Amino acid sequence: MTHSPKSEFLRIMTERGFIADCTDLSALDALMCSEAVPGYIGFDATATSLHVGSMVQIMMLRWLQKSGHKPIVLLGGGTTKLGDPSFRAEERPLLSKADIEKNICGISSVFSKFITFGNSPQGGLLANNADWLDKLNYLEFLRKIGRHFSVNRMLSFDSVKTRLDREQSLSFLEFNYMIVQAYDFMELNRIHGCRLQMGGSDQWGNIVNGVDLTRRAGGDRVFGLTSPLIETADGRKMGKTAAGAVWLNADMCSPYEYWQYWRNTADADVGRFLKLFTELGIDECDRLGSLQDRESNEAKIILANKATELAHGREAAEAAAATANRVFVEGGAGSELPAIVLARDSDFDSNGVPVVRALVRSRLARSAKEARRLIAGGGARVNGTRVQGTDQLISLAEFEGQKPVKLSAGRKRHALIELDR
Repeated sequence: MTHSPKSEFLRIMTERGFIADCTDLSALDALMCSEAVPGYIGFDATATSLHVGSMVQIMMLRWLQKSGHKPIVLLGGGTTKLGDPSFRAEERPLLSKADIEKNICGISSVFSKFITFGNSPQGGLLANNADWLDKLNYLEFLRKIGRHFSVNRMLSFDSVKTRLDREQSLSFLEFNYMIVQAYDFMELNRIHGCRLQMGGSDQWGNIVNGVDLTRRAGGDRVFGLTSPLIETADGRKMGKTAAGAVWLNADMCSPYEYWQYWRNTADADVGRFLKLFTELGIDECDRLGSLQDRESNEAKIILANKATELAHGREAAEAAAATANRVFVEGGAGSELPAIVLARDSDFDSNGVPVVRALVRSRLARSAKEARRLIAGGGARVNGTRVQGTDQLISLAEFEGQKPVKLSAGRKRHALIELDR
C-alpha cells in the first residue's frame, strides 16, 4: 500500500492489518480528515447469532466510532430472503419470515457490546434493509435500477464466475443479490448520508456495484473498503472448531468456551490476532506476538482476556480465566465450564448414560461417529479417567450427592454433566 493515511481511522486500519482493498484510499482519507463519515457493514440474518468469523467486521465498526465517525449496522431482513451466493458452492436454504425475525433479534444483541448507539454524529445506527426492500415494486425497480447493471460485468465477478466455472447452479434469485446489496448502499446514502461500505474481501464485487450505482443515480461520492479474509495459521477458516462455530451470544457459546477458543490460538497467530481482535497498542501486540515457547502462553491469556472482555464484559472474562486456572493448573472442575443437564428418563439407559451420547449432548463431539473416534484415540475422559471403550457408560452412582461429572475431550475441552433433580 503506497498511500500513508493521515486520518485516524485509516491509519489504525492500516497498522492493525484490516485493509485488503479500497476503491480510492487517498480520497477516502481526505474525506475522513475533514468530517465525520457514516460507514456501514451488512449482516444477513442466517443464524440466531453471529460467530467469531464476523469479528473483523465488528471491530472495524468499533474502530470507526472510536476514531470519530458514525457506524451503521445494516441487518439483512430483506437480503436474507435472497441469500448471498458469494463464493458458495450451493444456494443457501431459504428461511421463513419468522425465522429471519428471530435471527435478527439474536444478532442485534451482539452489537451493543461493541458500539454505542445514539443520535449524535458519532452515534451508532441499527438499520434493517427490509424497511425499503420489502416495499419495492418489481417493474419499477427494474426500470429504475436494473438498467444501471451490465449482465456481462456481473458475470465477470469472481463470486459469480467461480460458481459458473465449476458448473454449479446459480439461481436467478441469488443472481439478484448483488443488485439488491448495491441498492442498499444507495438507499443508506440517500437516507443517512452514508459514504462508506465495508466488508470482507469476498464482498468486493458487491461493494463496487454499490459505489457505481450510487454515482449513476446521482448520489454522493461513496467509497468501498474491504478486509482480508482471516484464516488461522494452519489454513482453517476463522471461527471454526471441532465442536462447530464459536458463537458470540453467550447462550450458544459460554464465555468460558469463548475464552478458551482464544487461549488455544496457535503461536504464529497471536500477534496478528491481538492487533485485529483487541485494542492493545501496536507495540505491545508486537512484543507479545514475539514471545516463544512457554512465554507465549502469557500472550495467549492476554488475548483471551481482552477478546472475551469485549464480547462478554470484564467480569465474565475474569471468571473464565479463573475457571481455566482451576481446570488446567489446579486440576479441578470449575463452575464456569459449559454444563449440560441430562434427564434420567430420556438420556439414561437402564445402567447409565453412554459416554458417546454425553459427548454429543455436551457439544464436545459433533456426532456419535466423531465421539467414537475420540474415544478410540484415547482422547475422552470422565472425571479425569480415560474412557476405555465406545460402549462405556456413566452410571447414576457417578452423580451421587448431585455432584457434576467432568467430561473431557482432549486436554483443552471440558464440560460438566449434571443430573436433573
